[in-house]
Amino acid sequence: MKALIIAAGQGQRLSGLCASKPLIPVCKQPLINWVIKGLQKVGIREIVVVTGYNREKLEEHLKASFPPDEVDLTFIYNEQWQKENGLSVYTARPLLKEPFFLVMSDHIFDPAILELLKRSELKEDELILAVDYRIRNHPHVDLADVTRVKVEDGKIKNIGKGLDDHNAFDTGVFLCQPVLFEALKESQQKARDFSLSGGVRLLAVRGKARAIDIGGRFWIDVDDPKALKRAESFLETGVSWY
Repeated sequence: MKALIIAAGQGQRLSGLCASKPLIPVCKQPLINWVIKGLQKVGIREIVVVTGYNREKLEEHLKASFPPDEVDLTFIYNEQWQKENGLSVYTARPLLKEPFFLVMSDHIFDPAILELLKRSELKEDELILAVDYRIRNHPHVDLADVTRVKVEDGKIKNIGKGLDDHNAFDTGVFLCQPVLFEALKESQQKARDFSLSGGVRLLAVRGKARAIDIGGRFWIDVDDPKALKRAESFLETGVSWY
């Protein structure tokens, strides 16, 4: 199985700390390194990385950090990286013809979440999103920015940042079939919606977007200085993942 990492955005809220958001040190380790090592933990060695802002610096770092005999990295450039993340996902469509993990370069997560997804039965025309049902008093979530999800009977009914009616949070960890690319294309062409959530919503309407509970496992979107501090505070307590 392959994995797709979205690493194209600028990350303006953290731009003062590093020239490339995925390279921001978290406990002395670049943010994207946590993501790749998590994928390695569950046996993934073929990884597609969508780059954009300051791509040369990011690609140079990854080539130096992960030798080809450890990780088979393929880079693809999204020249419209300023747009929403669904376009970055769609950019990778020629390289992914089979089921794949989809993760974000700025989300740190317990690799056990990937194992949960790997054990799930994935049909040819659907995706599965790992969700967190702890929507009250969550220790690591930025309520003003988190993507919210409405789940019923294990299926996603709606998803979006401004969703009032919700019962879960989007962790940014997916197991996908290539059908996602067609949904993103339709969302972009018909609704001019370039978000990843736009494509997921289309699949949800068709009953093809499922959700799986992470069961309280750790994840965090490192999107601003406060989240960076929260991530480091948790990781400094010691984790057994790596």
